[in-house]
Amino acid sequence: MTHHTKDPREIRLAGISASPGICIGKAYLVDREGVDVIRRYHVPAENRKKEISRFKVAVKRAKDELRAIIDDTPEDFHQHANIFETHVLLLKDKMLYGKTLEAIESKEINAEWALKTVVAKAKAMFRSMEDSYFRQRADDIVQVSDRIMRNLTGAEPVNIADINKRVILVARDLSPADTSQIQLERIMGFITDRGGKASHTSIIARTLEIPAVLGLKNATRVIENDDLIIVDGTSGVVILHPTEQTLVEFEEKGLLYESRKAVIARRSHLPAETLEGRRLPVMGNIELPEEVVSVLDHGGDGIGLYRTEFQYLGRMDFPREEELFEKYKDVVEVIAPLPVTIRTLDINGDKAVQFEPENGEENPALGLRAIRYCLKKRDVFVTQLRAILRAAVYGRVRILLPMISSCEEITQAKALLDEAAQSLEKDGLKYKREVELGIMIEVPSAVILADVMADEVDFFSIGTNDLIQYSLAIDRGNREVAYLFRPLHPAILRMVKHVADVAKAKGIRLAMCGEMAADPIHVPILLALGLDELSMNPQSIPVVKSMIRMISEDEAKGFLEEALKETTSSRIEKLINDRFGKMLAERIYHD
Repeated sequence: MTHHTKDPREIRLAGISASPGICIGKAYLVDREGVDVIRRYHVPAENRKKEISRFKVAVKRAKDELRAIIDDTPEDFHQHANIFETHVLLLKDKMLYGKTLEAIESKEINAEWALKTVVAKAKAMFRSMEDSYFRQRADDIVQVSDRIMRNLTGAEPVNIADINKRVILVARDLSPADTSQIQLERIMGFITDRGGKASHTSIIARTLEIPAVLGLKNATRVIENDDLIIVDGTSGVVILHPTEQTLVEFEEKGLLYESRKAVIARRSHLPAETLEGRRLPVMGNIELPEEVVSVLDHGGDGIGLYRTEFQYLGRMDFPREEELFEKYKDVVEVIAPLPVTIRTLDINGDKAVQFEPENGEENPALGLRAIRYCLKKRDVFVTQLRAILRAAVYGRVRILLPMISSCEEITQAKALLDEAAQSLEKDGLKYKREVELGIMIEVPSAVILADVMADEVDFFSIGTNDLIQYSLAIDRGNREVAYLFRPLHPAILRMVKHVADVAKAKGIRLAMCGEMAADPIHVPILLALGLDELSMNPQSIPVVKSMIRMISEDEAKGFLEEALKETTSSRIEKLINDRFGKMLAERIYHD
């Protein structure tokens, strides 16, 4: 392998794992530099009408381009068309369209500069949000404004569908529209400077099942066209100018990944039963209705967590009941007769729908979010509950309330559920009131009050991501303390055990839908604790089901007793790896 003379050193770039797998190939840079060079200039009153018209034409062109993409979208991607529809809506959103027109008028500036300032403000507002899902929505705004900007400046868009050689795409950002044009026989994988795990682009990469690493920050600056690169989507690493030794290592890793994936996939439809014969449902977490297909493809036993925030984003108004109902009904019908657990709206206060950064909270993680927001905005909450009760007619629906921290919140939510049912009755609409009601256990006060809360609900679902954050006082998004985010912290194990003991004593079902459930090495502990149901990202379902089939619950219970005596995370991690790591690495792929 001949290296570039300019830099014989191997360079490793760390990003965010967006879609697993390994690919080795030549870089193909998708250049968008034309959009970036923007000047500000004064537009006199007599030219203002012309400037406004120029902006409107650019928006119209952007809309036509998106419509053409929607029409040309391959069959496999029709389920993702709603992402492009969202972009079409954003083009005319008051936040972008209205405010840009206002800025041209009031500040007497050119359209490019007006759009740039409006986008910068909206982007900053989204990125300040605590919830990673909302932070990612900034990308939608950037992608839509890039499209308008290209039409204003006359920059040539890159048509990914025209690429005709086997390459790895390298871009500052790829919009869902770009990603949907990827031809699998030509594009091996892709990497971007921007974006994160919750972006639509990464969801599409996982659907395509091609390796992707996002959020690399400076990949487009250090990588040149035709550079040889390795993309490890599993660990979120990109290697530039790999040595012979590294190439051999990653070729072997890639082959191993593919063979393991094939073996596990062949068995993913089998039930997850422990050696004693106890069957454990393993379900999928979804954000978009289209992901239901992925849950079924990966052998999921239902939807353990349907995050409903997506429909509330990137708009200035709340979605109507009919719109929510249609989306929920689609999911419920496709997955039936398997269950769907619909989590009610979990957003950070008014910021999801009012684009006024001044309203920002000092500390949104501890602020007006999730159930607190819904109990304050009762009309928004009742609209959602009505849509859920109507969708419940079409399959097995369960309702999950997020971020419960007191018994009063459960009582108030139940009263609003009754109110929703009564109003549907009055309107003569079909609905089903007998739906199971559960609460997320993700705030320490809910752990402590689990015994009294269990009398009020049908099931608990432990959200480990937030439970760890709130219990250990760690901001998940803060790199300085990310190393402290340990699911196997002794305090977390004791908390989960307490909740499990309460659920068993009270005879209610206990699920876990946080990322802790998605790691197969945690399975022995979760089985020993007596979890009744696990839910995770769809790609993790097959390997977790395989691990369950290898475990003796009696052996796991003995192991749990040992683990609970340990006082440090690292000791517990070592214990579990020593006991079960080998099984995971070898037997799970070859049984």
